[in-house]
Amino acid sequence: MDHSKVERGWDPSHVGKVAELYEVAFGAKFAKAINCQQSRVLVLSKSFVPSFSYVVTVNDRIAGIAGFHTNEGSLTGGLSFAGLIELLGVIKGVRAALIFSLLERQVKKNELLMDGIAVDEQFRGSGYGSRLLDAIIEHAKNNGYQSVRLDVIDGNTRAKKLYESKGFVATQTEHYPYLKWLLGFSGSTTMVYHFENDER
Repeated sequence: MDHSKVERGWDPSHVGKVAELYEVAFGAKFAKAINCQQSRVLVLSKSFVPSFSYVVTVNDRIAGIAGFHTNEGSLTGGLSFAGLIELLGVIKGVRAALIFSLLERQVKKNELLMDGIAVDEQFRGSGYGSRLLDAIIEHAKNNGYQSVRLDVIDGNTRAKKLYESKGFVATQTEHYPYLKWLLGFSGSTTMVYHFENDER
């Protein structure tokens, strides 16, 4: 029997687990900005705004999370430039801020931007990523957004197939091989879910 449930937000007492999930899923992507794993986890734990996310829990344990970004804020939007300096020092903080700025995506009007899905390795293959994506789409629809946008990095074919199965359509592919040494990937595809085509 599946004792899982999907809900918006999470209690701050779970911040350690959420930071761990994000580190496993996206640590390699953030490593050039903050090369120390312990520092990355610390920065993540200080940056989360739980209300900009949905989580799937199993017996009150967080098994997966999906963050989102709107004009009101984002899951990882709780840490400022000054906060990076305070946590990492001036030199490392400035470096991290500059690299993070390269990864930053602008939110468009009437569009919800998805920040990514992270599922605990123990629970992968259980359909939790799909349920979290459904929750994000439903949230956007219920709150009057016209579309949901996300970016999938090159090589992540499994995620791309999931998004396509939900009705996301690739709208743009960018290649930047000269930045692979810095970002850890050399291209990404923008995918959009439009509600005017929604048959859900």
